[in-house]
Amino acid sequence: MSARIFVCLLLLANLITTHSFAQNIKVKGMVKDISGMAVPSANVHLIESDSWLTTNKDGVVQFVGRAGERIQVHISSLNFEAFDQTITLPQQGESWEVLFELTPKVNDLEEVRIREKKNDENGLRRLSDVENMAIYAGKKNEVVVVDGLNANLATNNARQIYAKVPGINIIENDAYGVQLGVATRGLNPNRTTEFNSRQNGYDISADPIGYPESYYTPPTEAIESIEIVRGAASLQYGTQFGGLLNFRFKNGNPDKKIELLTRQTVGSYGLFNSFTSLGGKVGKMQYYTFYQHKQGQGWRQNSGLRLNAGFGKMSYAINSKLKVSFELTLMDYQMQQPGGLTDQQFQEDPQASYRDRNWFKAQWRIPAFTADYRLNDRTQLNLRTYGLLAERGSIGNIINPLRDKTDTTSRRQLTYDHYQNFGSELRLLHRYTVAGKVSSAVVGIRYFHGNTQRTQGTGFEGNDANFNFPNEDRVDEFDYRFPSTNAALFLENVFWLSDKWTVTPGVRMEYISSNSKGYAIEPVTGEVVYGQQHKKRHFPLFGIGINRIVASGTPGSTTGSSEFYFNISQNYSPVNFSDIIVRTPNFQVDPDLKDVTGFNADLGFRGHFKNWLNFDASLYYMDYNNRIGIIRKASDDGLEVIRYRTNIGRSRSLGTEIFGEINMTKLTGLKPAAGEISVFGSLGYTNASYISAINPLLNTLIVGNQVEYAPKYVVRTGLTYKIQNLSVTMQYAFTSQQYTDAYNSSHTADGLVGEIPAYQLLDLTANYQMGKFQISGSVNNLLNERYFTRRALGFPGPGIIPNDARTATLSVAFKL
Repeated sequence: MSARIFVCLLLLANLITTHSFAQNIKVKGMVKDISGMAVPSANVHLIESDSWLTTNKDGVVQFVGRAGERIQVHISSLNFEAFDQTITLPQQGESWEVLFELTPKVNDLEEVRIREKKNDENGLRRLSDVENMAIYAGKKNEVVVVDGLNANLATNNARQIYAKVPGINIIENDAYGVQLGVATRGLNPNRTTEFNSRQNGYDISADPIGYPESYYTPPTEAIESIEIVRGAASLQYGTQFGGLLNFRFKNGNPDKKIELLTRQTVGSYGLFNSFTSLGGKVGKMQYYTFYQHKQGQGWRQNSGLRLNAGFGKMSYAINSKLKVSFELTLMDYQMQQPGGLTDQQFQEDPQASYRDRNWFKAQWRIPAFTADYRLNDRTQLNLRTYGLLAERGSIGNIINPLRDKTDTTSRRQLTYDHYQNFGSELRLLHRYTVAGKVSSAVVGIRYFHGNTQRTQGTGFEGNDANFNFPNEDRVDEFDYRFPSTNAALFLENVFWLSDKWTVTPGVRMEYISSNSKGYAIEPVTGEVVYGQQHKKRHFPLFGIGINRIVASGTPGSTTGSSEFYFNISQNYSPVNFSDIIVRTPNFQVDPDLKDVTGFNADLGFRGHFKNWLNFDASLYYMDYNNRIGIIRKASDDGLEVIRYRTNIGRSRSLGTEIFGEINMTKLTGLKPAAGEISVFGSLGYTNASYISAINPLLNTLIVGNQVEYAPKYVVRTGLTYKIQNLSVTMQYAFTSQQYTDAYNSSHTADGLVGEIPAYQLLDLTANYQMGKFQISGSVNNLLNERYFTRRALGFPGPGIIPNDARTATLSVAFKL
């Protein structure tokens, strides 16, 4: 079966590359200001093909398109507002003219690159049908444009950054924003494991196949945009149920040889964040680099942090067809972890910590190379090759509960990982015609090899951050290596059936090899037990998306733009290393864990209405089979109850994701001189429950229960007021009750499992631009709510992990 599908793919690829092409149309773009004067030396970026052009002295730029093609164009020029515009070429003819009008900036802020895009107002836009060598037609997606946000960037505040992405559930146990924890649709948000996490198109998690946890999150101050594509991303990016989460760094100002930005932030509980970046363009070379230092004491006792991170990227246009880039990411941090609390301890004092001996560290090094080659005006190649040299360590006392933090004699468990990964992905984007209609296809191959070494045993006594084993030759718990290999071939094609209908079928052939080899030491007898496992699987994934355009005007036009979209795509989640090897007290793992299978389906309506409404409303259904969870069972000797990780059943999630933003000033016709008011709201409703159990004994215990970490409601709404150089945002967030086990336990005496009560939060953020300076202030959790979003089973200390109460930050930025 797999061989036949592979042959069909090759035949289809050959058909695509030999098919007749659409008629080329010479496009003459005229860039003028609102008075009709030509704008020379304006930058014109054709987003789909990533081509950068410059207008001549008469404000004219020329390029070639295909009949019926939709082209997204970004235009910028010094002293003018930058903006995006989508143009649709006529179905016939040899040439076509289009006018682009630039609006002068109200204030001559040369140091600020304002991106007042008509289709990403206030920090949100959507991906084009074809963009960045990928197809997004018919897919549920959002792009968070960081420059358009009024948010606390110094702490990567996920509650504010992802406020307009409906349904995002957040584990907020890291107040510094170092480890991101987000998910949707009833998936586990712990360290974003259910998303395929990428940076500039390449993986950044520990091992996307075997251990997809993200211990590194790019600093938001360096990010241009964050792309979120729901489960339909599985065909082009990987099999994860959550979809794609891709951070795109800034590229450096193409209008300057050198641009400096420095932002210094101070905040509550000793927070200090220093961020400095340099970027620009010199000849054919464009570059961007930054350095970040962050430190703090933390709201809770024993929760300090020191972090250093850096990034450098250099792109060079060898000629008009070939551009190459090299990137290097470095990150090193160490934090003390205050551990968990029981429910009683949380009620008494959520700020308390009974553990001063628990520490965590991580080092991330990611080199990457990309090459973009344009074979002709219809065909492009993109190569992404990257590596990961990383490590993480944790040491501490994970016995629960603790009442006395002065106990320095108890054993500390040390776990240390080393990651050595290599990956490469080659994509070909080709445009052709079927029955006179323009279509686009993406064909790609991916190869990934990961090698993780995990060692666990007794660490040194004391309370310092010592990540060395007393006996490096043989630890007293286990030492395992987990080599993994992933190869994939994928094909996705968007067919324009008419001016309004598109169909996007796709297929992915996946090969996964997961292996383990090492030894474990029996805790009672001291016997060394060697183990080795090999698991290989190969399978196809299929999906299809459909778009129906209702109105095709630009977002600011009288009619606006809108479309219906539908997509259904298969997903797959392999068993990972943390599921296989766990050695904590009263905890065991099923040796016969099965991989998770299922699919995502979306049906929605999105677009703009005139110039005052931006909206996206959709229904979804997710099937999740062989769900891995934790049940309770008797120990072998029958003397105690242990927690047992195994496949427990099948769950389904269905619900709605709704976003809307209204520009009240434009709706009511108020004069802009009085300021601009916009109101947004995002709602995620999730009905995620177990519909069957693998073990019949569990049927009466879990069937019908709410899935873990699946709040029914996630609501975020806010109001932004802008006047001249001042912008103020007030945001409200509500997350309903959720559970941490399949039994939907209210709570246990040790605090390990139980409900996470509903909570509501209010945040206030303000920005003021003053010449080359910008002053920003933020108060998070304005009403001083006491709440938590996680219960830990082991490290960083079992029990409730409280979130911060009211905190404040103040930032001063300077750009030159």
